[in-house]
Amino acid sequence: MSTDRRKFLKHLGTSVLLTSASLSSLAAREENELRILRAEKRISPNDKIRIATIGMGIMGFNDTQAALSVPGVELIGCCDLYKGRLDRAKEVYGASLFTTGDYREILARKDVDAVIIATSDNWHSQIAIDAMHSGKAVYSEKPMVHKISQGLAEIKAQQDTKMVFQVGSQRVSSIAYKKAKELYDAGAIGKINSIEASFNRQSALGAWQYTIPLDASPQSVDWARFQSNAKMKYDYDSKRFFRWRNYREYGTGVAGDLFVHLLSGIHFITGSKGPERIYSIGDLAYWKDGRNVPDVMSAVIHYGETKEHPAFQVTLRVNFISGEGDHSTTKIVGSEGVMNLMGDDSFTITKSKMPVATGIGGWDSLSTFTEAQQKALTNDYNKRFSQADQQAPAIPGITYRAPEGYNTSNDHFANFFDSIRTGKPVVEDAVFGFRAAAPCLACNDSYFENKVIHWDAENMKIV
Repeated sequence: MSTDRRKFLKHLGTSVLLTSASLSSLAAREENELRILRAEKRISPNDKIRIATIGMGIMGFNDTQAALSVPGVELIGCCDLYKGRLDRAKEVYGASLFTTGDYREILARKDVDAVIIATSDNWHSQIAIDAMHSGKAVYSEKPMVHKISQGLAEIKAQQDTKMVFQVGSQRVSSIAYKKAKELYDAGAIGKINSIEASFNRQSALGAWQYTIPLDASPQSVDWARFQSNAKMKYDYDSKRFFRWRNYREYGTGVAGDLFVHLLSGIHFITGSKGPERIYSIGDLAYWKDGRNVPDVMSAVIHYGETKEHPAFQVTLRVNFISGEGDHSTTKIVGSEGVMNLMGDDSFTITKSKMPVATGIGGWDSLSTFTEAQQKALTNDYNKRFSQADQQAPAIPGITYRAPEGYNTSNDHFANFFDSIRTGKPVVEDAVFGFRAAAPCLACNDSYFENKVIHWDAENMKIV
């Protein structure tokens, strides 16, 4: 057994389970043991998966590193519209790496089995469809579409080609979210009624004011190709290229970028197919740098009763100038407890259950009655309810944290490559990915059009 493995297994006994005897650590230990065995498994040449990454920005480089953490994965090529990123890819992965500014050259290669799509949002759908029709498995960054109207065509392409397709919202692979779902399904918080989920940030980089290289120019950037599918064409603008998330023409704003993470996790835990009504508001409160999307945005989303869950409401919020600092939470509220998920790797459950007795006195109308009435009512109350019935039950809470060194993105890619090798279903297919993305994109529609959006989650279309 390797030293790293011994360290990892040691952490399983100390950091997976922190409190509550009701939360067995056995399942987490078994799952992580399988993960380690999978990582140590010897890969034969026939099992090797050759990948290429299309879009070598922040997510492209990080996704590539996560993909290469899985044994038996080899990087064949990279595509980007800025020449400097292709040069950087060769520095990191070797001078022999194939690089190009045209993704179609990647798709034409016979030695590429799968592609990672980490471009600006406006290219996700087209490249994914082209890749699947070229016989490539696809790992697509979220949101899988730039516009709601693209979703069904992308789902059809996957169904027609039968190619492996996974969306890159890594929470769906998190062992913490799997354990949270297990406890949710077991009724740990009672009957769900509402969810509050948010991302708060307080920095220029967190608000997408990314560094722009000194050599950025029409000579180093293929600006024409970048905006070729946009309705409105602009003269070359380094901000629009390197900070594309800030512009509707290429990105999807905080809703498409961050609400999607929140809804992906919510849908995974609750088993929901999606909401029925969506309304959002927003402001450009601080980062007035030319962007045309809000930096503070809130949404109220209603989920109707279905066979999967009771009716509940969700409030989503992103604040890029929050005095709370960088903080993310998803708080799932039930009738008997609250599940609070912090990031991708930990959660707590606090339990609170009403006493059997209805209560009397205190902030009550009892004191407004005559003394005789008060005495009679109190005596009757004490006859009907025992002292135990009058007390709220004390229920211990639960704290769960993934083992030290655990990485959700690595697991998400491991699941993707397992699907390619074995044919087992992916953890986040096109239907799940679209059902998470579409309501978030509808938040943008609601904000810009100032109206409630009605969504048919079953048939995945705006009503």
